[in-house]
Amino acid sequence: MAKKIAVKEVTLETVLWNCRVALRGIGSAEKNRDAVIGLVFLKFAWEKFKRRREELIEQYGDIPIFLEKSSFYNAVNVFYLKETARWSYIVKHAGDNDIAVIIDQAMADIEESNPSLKGALSQNLFVTLGASKNAIKSLIDEVNNIDESRFREEDLIGRVYEYFLQIYAAAGTKEDGEFYTPASVVKLIAEMIEPYSGIVYDPCCGSGGMFVQSLKFVDRHNGNRQNVSVIGQESNPDTWRLCKMNLAIRGISHNLGEKNASTFTEDLHRDKKVDYIMANPPFNLKGWRGEDELKGDSRFQGWSDMPPVANANYAWILHMISKLDVNHGIAGFLLANGALNADGAEYKIRKELIERDKVEAIIVLPRDMFYTTDISVTMWIVNMNKGAQVVNGRQLRDRTNAVLFMDLRTWNENIEEIVIDKGKRKKKTVLTDAQIAEVKRVYNNWQDVDVSLYQNVPEFCASTTVDAIRARDYSLAPSKYIEFIDHDLDIDYEKEMARIQEEMRDIMKAERQSQAMLEEAFRGIGYGID
Repeated sequence: MAKKIAVKEVTLETVLWNCRVALRGIGSAEKNRDAVIGLVFLKFAWEKFKRRREELIEQYGDIPIFLEKSSFYNAVNVFYLKETARWSYIVKHAGDNDIAVIIDQAMADIEESNPSLKGALSQNLFVTLGASKNAIKSLIDEVNNIDESRFREEDLIGRVYEYFLQIYAAAGTKEDGEFYTPASVVKLIAEMIEPYSGIVYDPCCGSGGMFVQSLKFVDRHNGNRQNVSVIGQESNPDTWRLCKMNLAIRGISHNLGEKNASTFTEDLHRDKKVDYIMANPPFNLKGWRGEDELKGDSRFQGWSDMPPVANANYAWILHMISKLDVNHGIAGFLLANGALNADGAEYKIRKELIERDKVEAIIVLPRDMFYTTDISVTMWIVNMNKGAQVVNGRQLRDRTNAVLFMDLRTWNENIEEIVIDKGKRKKKTVLTDAQIAEVKRVYNNWQDVDVSLYQNVPEFCASTTVDAIRARDYSLAPSKYIEFIDHDLDIDYEKEMARIQEEMRDIMKAERQSQAMLEEAFRGIGYGID
């Protein structure tokens, strides 16, 4: 009887890895990233199109007037695909000599049929990639293996996109990594500011992670996605396209403007007021304006000084404050720790932020969470209304002139290892769901009308006042306010020294006994010991 050979089931991670290596050594990292993610987009767009087409056939029959009408697809957030833009057509022609041209044409056709995708897909990418038809066919075959019937995950689209966005950010340079914020950090921001309904804005949206997590927050808490709208912009053209693709394939309606543009010099949402802001601006961005540029801009009017040209940290803060609804707007964003104590013009602006009582919480994150830097960074919460009110069913106390500080730098035990390439890995700190829930619990208890729910915890959290911050020259470094315990003071030195001396006596006694036994043994065989 023939021996039965066990077939090892291929995991989703293996398939995704194979997609990455299909183009290894061929094009630039950016082009390879766009090629892989572009084909994944085509595959998932086809899956959605196919399901919608089956629904239409069941409803109306196999009638072309219904099946080929784009509005019947667009109305339910599905992209209409011409025959030559369908994944089945690409797979059928995967081995053709002109497969690069076929894929590029498919990208152009999708944009033509679906105006909401205008500018989102890379044009003429595959013909300039420099990949052979065999390499492109290999990539198509691997992407074809990403199948919902094979990998039954609740959010396969999200899982695959998150993988590629994360892995290419981890493998790239500092600039490459700026399009991606670690998912656990974004989840923390969403849980803190609670964007249940209204407009969510990100002025530097990267690949769209803030928007994705804001909608996931709504899903986790059984909210209604229809009550949330997302707007934003991105200056990098490639990243702007990535964001549009990321949101579009997940069915998230959005307004990123008609093009990529700098938020500072070309605000695409100039007159818009928003309810929530989630952002991770590029840390310490230089040259964000010219020496005399934007000095009359309304976003910076009414403040004692302009943010310096050499660092945009406080320019981001003032821009975001200018966007928030003055009655209830709230923002959660990340900045480099240097902003907590910066001097010069930044000191003046920080002083005014504190005196105007805009800062609600400062939370220092663990080190080594980001792909662009290994430093610890800070999450700021800016709230336009710290008065007593009911928010999402919770009765909040009046927090006027109060600020919460938290320090999470000791939460560095949860490490995620990412395989960049053969023999090359990156290890990054990740916040667990339990840790995120604990930060949220402390923050919510601090806000609560029942003041007994919150208490300061040494080396973790402290509630303080604007008076106390003023007394420390407007520093926002948590270490200035959170109690530090000198653990050396807990040591009973006399008792500890007595213990050490007793241990040393025992060791010396044991050594003398061993020496005596050794001498006795040598005498027994007629040898002396000098």
